Order: sequence, then C-alpha cells, then structure tokens
Amino acid sequence: MSLFVPESFVFKYITDRWEDHVADTLDPVERLIYRSNLLGQDWRITNTGGGNTSTKLKEKDPLTGEWVPVLWIKGSGGDLRTATRKNFASLYQDQLLALQQLYNSKSSRGLKSEAEDAMVAAYRHCVFNLNTRAPSIDTPLHSFVPFSHVDHTHPVACIALATAADGPALTSEIYGTDVIWVDWQRPGFELGLQLQAVCAENPEAKGVLLGGHGLINWAESDKACYHLSLALADRAEAFLADRGAGTYSFGGARHKPLNEVVRTSVLVDVLPWLRGKVSQQKRCIATLELDPQVVDFVNSVDAPRLAELGTSCPDHFLRTKIKPLYVEWDPGQGDVDALKEALATGLEQYRKDYAAYYTAHRHADSPPIRTVEPTVTLIPGIGLIAWGKSKSESRVTAEFYRAAIGVMQGAEVASTYTALPRQEAFDIEYWSLEEAKLRRMPQEKEFAGQVVAIFGAGSGIGRETAVRLVAEGANIVAIDLNETAAKDVSDTILQSVGMGIGVAGTGVSGCGNAIGLGCDITERAAVRKVMETAILAYGGLDHVIITAGMFPGADATGVVPDAAWDKTFAVNVKGSYIVASEAAKIWEMQGLRGSLVLTGSVNGVVPKSGSMAYDTSKSALNHLVRELAVAYAPLIRVNGIAPATVIAGSSMFGRARVIRSLRKYKLPCSSSESTDTLRERLADFYAERTLTEQRVTAKDQAEAAILLASRKLGKTTGQILTVDGGLKGAFLR
Repeated sequence: MSLFVPESFVFKYITDRWEDHVADTLDPVERLIYRSNLLGQDWRITNTGGGNTSTKLKEKDPLTGEWVPVLWIKGSGGDLRTATRKNFASLYQDQLLALQQLYNSKSSRGLKSEAEDAMVAAYRHCVFNLNTRAPSIDTPLHSFVPFSHVDHTHPVACIALATAADGPALTSEIYGTDVIWVDWQRPGFELGLQLQAVCAENPEAKGVLLGGHGLINWAESDKACYHLSLALADRAEAFLADRGAGTYSFGGARHKPLNEVVRTSVLVDVLPWLRGKVSQQKRCIATLELDPQVVDFVNSVDAPRLAELGTSCPDHFLRTKIKPLYVEWDPGQGDVDALKEALATGLEQYRKDYAAYYTAHRHADSPPIRTVEPTVTLIPGIGLIAWGKSKSESRVTAEFYRAAIGVMQGAEVASTYTALPRQEAFDIEYWSLEEAKLRRMPQEKEFAGQVVAIFGAGSGIGRETAVRLVAEGANIVAIDLNETAAKDVSDTILQSVGMGIGVAGTGVSGCGNAIGLGCDITERAAVRKVMETAILAYGGLDHVIITAGMFPGADATGVVPDAAWDKTFAVNVKGSYIVASEAAKIWEMQGLRGSLVLTGSVNGVVPKSGSMAYDTSKSALNHLVRELAVAYAPLIRVNGIAPATVIAGSSMFGRARVIRSLRKYKLPCSSSESTDTLRERLADFYAERTLTEQRVTAKDQAEAAILLASRKLGKTTGQILTVDGGLKGAFLR
C-alpha cells in the first residue's frame, strides 16, 4: 500500500494550505517555520503548544568555518501555529548523534532511568551558534530519524487509532507498511533510539504511530513532509468516516441540550459560584466550549464511562488532568440548586480521587501534589467548562478536551477506547522534567487569573487603567457609554499582547484577555447585561474600577439646569451604586476577595464656584465609598481616588469647558487657537498652582486605582486617595 502523495493531490478531510509562491521566497529555516505554522492552524492535526517539526541543514560553523549538519527543531514550550524563528532551537546534528555513545556508556541506562533524563541537559552542549532556545524533550525523535525533515503531530483521527484497543491491527489495515506501530513509551532518548531502529528495520516506512500518543513522519523535502503529514491524517479520517465516526453518538442521548436562553441563565447563575469553589488555591479563568460535538458527548449514555477513563495523549492530560469532573445532573429538571449540589458533591469526590491517584502512584522523589481541582467540568445539557490560570490556558484546556472527545469517538467507532495506564499517566504528569519546566516559568503577575471590569474605559483614566492592568496579568472587561471607544481599547490591548495560543471557546468565551462593551451605567438592565457577558467570557469578576462620570455644562446664564443636576447625580452617584450592587451579586456567589474603586474628585472636598452640581455629586460619592466599604466587608474592599484637573485624554475637558476655565482664570484665550493649544495652556496653569508644580495625568490616576485594587493595599478600605499634585485646599480634614 503506497502512500505516494502527488503534487496535485486533493485531501478529502484536511485542508492543504501550502502555497509555492510563498514558500519559494523563504530561506530554509523560514520554510520550516512556514510548514510549522501551516500544521498548527488546524486543531485536528496539532495540539496547541504541542508537536514538533524539524529540518536538517548544512550551515557554516562560526568557529571553524566548515559546513556542518545542523538540526533545527521547534524548541521547548513553543506552539506550531504561532512559532517564529526565536521558537526554534539549532543543534549540531553530529554531536546529537554522538550522545548515543555517552548514553551507552551508562550502566544504569534504560527507560525512565536517571541516565535517560540526564541526557536532556546534554542537549545544551550541542547548541549551534549560541542559540538560546531550550531544546525540546523530543529532540532525539527528530535527530535519530535519518531523514531531512520530520513532523511530529497529534491528529485527532490518528490518536483515535493510537488509543484503540486493537491499534496495531488498525494501523496495519489502514497504512500497510508505510506506517509502523510503536507501543506507548514516554518521549525521550529511549524513544528516539527506538525510532532509529524502526527506520533501520523498515527502510521503506514513512512514519510511526506512537501508541497512546500521536504521529511522527519524515521525508527528504519539506513540502513532501508537510503533505505526508496531511495524507496520513486524511487517511485516518477517511477510515473512521467509513466506520461511521461522523454519526456515532456514544451510545445515544441520555439528556437533551438546554436551549440557548435557559443555558445562558444557568451558566450566569452557576459560573461565579463554581469559580469560587475551584479558585480557593489560585484564581482561575473559565472558557466555555459548547460545540455541538462536545454537547452531544456530554449528553450521551457513554459520557460518564469515558470521562472516568480520562484522556490518553500526554499533551491532553497535562492540561485536562487525569480525568474531567462529570456532573450527574438532569438538565430536564432545570433545577440550578440541584446542579450546585451535584457540583459540590462532585468536587468533593474529585479531590479525594485525585489525592488517592497521587498517593497510589507517587515515587519517593515525586514533586509535591499540585492543585486537586478539576480543570475540565462536564455538565449535561450545557457542555464543557475549562479552567486555567489564564484565558489562553483555559482555551487550550477546552481545545484539548474537545480533541479528546474526537479521539474517543474515533476509537469507539473503530474499536474500543483505552486510556493510558494510571501509572504511565502519573509518570508523565509528575515527571521531574515537566516539574523543572513549570519551575522555569516566570513568576505570576499581580493580577494573573483575575477579572477586572472598568467602567469608563473608553478614554482618560479608564483607558490608561485598562492598558496598565493588562501588563499586570489582568483580564479586562472594558466598558464605556461609547461602545466603539470600549472596543477600541480592547482591540488595542489585544494588538499589544495577542490572543494567546488557545483557540477554543464558544461565543464571547472565545475571547482573549480583553473585551470591549457598551453600557449606560444609569440603566440597571444594561449594567446587568455587561456583568453577565463578563461571566460568560471569564467565569466571574474580581475587581471593578469605575472612572465613568460627567461634568454638566451650564446654560447661557451660567446656571446648571435641573435636568443636568439630575443626570449628574444619576451618573456620578447612582450609576456607581448600580454597578456596585450588580457586581456584589457576583462577589457574593464567588466568595472570593476582591475590590471596588470609585472615582471621585478633589472638588468633592473643595468648595468653589462654577461647578456646584459636579462638586456635590463627588462629595456624595465620597460617602458612598464609605457606605459600600461597610456593606461589602469583609471580602470586598471599597476605596476611591480623588483626581484633580486631568486634562489630557479626558472626555470631560471638551473645548467648551476648556475655554470657560481659561476665561474663569483670566488666561489668554482665542477662538482661533486649536483645542490642543488651549488644553496645554490650562494644563500648565493647573500644574503651576500645585505644590509639586507638575501636571497630573490619567496615568497617575491609573496607578492610584491599581494600587488600591492590589494586594499592596490589601488591608485598606473605605479610603479616598487624592492624586492632585498637591492642592492645599484638598488636604485631609
């Protein structure tokens, strides 16, 4: 059975994205990156953050000037879809091969031996041209295969075969001698040696199906290797389709899915409560995966059995843990309290099961047990909820279990699904090399795993706060009366930090770590709606910062009309109360500590003419801070900032107000001058009258708001922090 792939071959189930006119403009390493990115674009072919690609090139040694063979391979921790040159390691191929002599000299060598693990450190001695990217644990799998180009991927259909009870026979039936079956073996030096032996014993073979793991294949040209990867996955897809994989229903439906309206209502009620339960040790961010295939699986007769077996592919269970939490709940009854009770019972049992799993399989030198909380929750009638320390991680987790469902479906339709033995799974999950990788991760930032809603984020202080908080690891819900401005903020954030590597998530839950929403804070229904959207996007809420406000204009006689008074208090006082009271419902469900920061003004304590409505509204806001601090204690701290004269970027200082202020202070002012010029003049005047003689900016206020929300002031509540450059009239009374 030949697997020759002609140039014009059309795949039935897999999309061929290769374009010669693009590839032909690239150098050899760029072509490797191009190939990698193409493979990574389809989650059915490659797990996000997983898989490896490599190429062997001739390069000039920077020391000797000689041309030497160099292995370029995706390094540790990279992602094929998003990889760039910096994600690839380069190593002397001859030195990698010579490591076999070193390994063979070790009397204690063998699978899972200290000698095998020690070889990983030896890879760094083979680095070519001072490349700083850490080599992958899979380096021997690529180096020891005697072909120029190697792809290691995790196609869903191929893993289905790799996890089938009769995987070897199915592999032979589908691929003949083109693909050789290799029993499960953890990645590492020993597996590299085994692949080397397979190639020697089967010189016509084009690849290997790794039991319980994935696919590895090779070719002498990069384009041929790419197309071979597609062809092998496509053939597996075709075989499973012929067996009925597309219509296989996991034993039939046990439950019916809830309609979208009811499902949303249940999720809004349950997610914050559940987030509070799974975030006792570390804050988690949720991703909802409600794809029809996922929902059909969760609702099926076989779901409880298969969920208990757990996932097989190492890439999968390192994120999804050994198994998900399947909740025994009847969606037909629609009883949310019963669902919470079932979740509470399930969580308690899951924690016990995970602790028992760790105890039963740990070794004397195993790392300490990690969190016992599930990262995947399956709820009949609803779908899948994934949890992670970041939005990207939870999206990856959701993606991996979605892929695992496809794996189980294929394995069940072709044979019987089998998971890795628990000991093998444990030895991967708590492998010392995996632990070392975790310890190399940078320290988490202050607001990692936390959700911050910023009202008034479209401009000025709110915008600066949103941008600044993202740099501290926060997930931002940017909210503004001007929805376009709010979305511009979230788009700016995502352009800066990216969407992360995860690709899963249904609806708004497929977002990155910022979303932009429109809302009038004087309308409770509108506030409730954006809060519900935040829940669906991230699972809950930790902090609320309100910078939204209004400065009313006077009429021709200099008087603020009654309607403007009403609106000023509606926005500056009542609006903040509405937001706080809606957020409080979420905080109460979560039971986690958080904070609320309101934006007042030094005008709230400094009596002066010309701004009575605004000043008195801010004075009322100051007392609202104190009232809410009492009401929401002990979990939620409530504080306020009191800015003064923040002009740049502020929507409150329009041209008309600037001109009125300049005239009030008898400063030069001409209608022919630009608004920016007038603003600069007013900003200079305000700076000169402060004790510090410095301008007060939106960034200054953002720093104050973030400080109040942070752990640094974690025992401060009911206070107003003035940031005004030093105005004597606003000193504490």
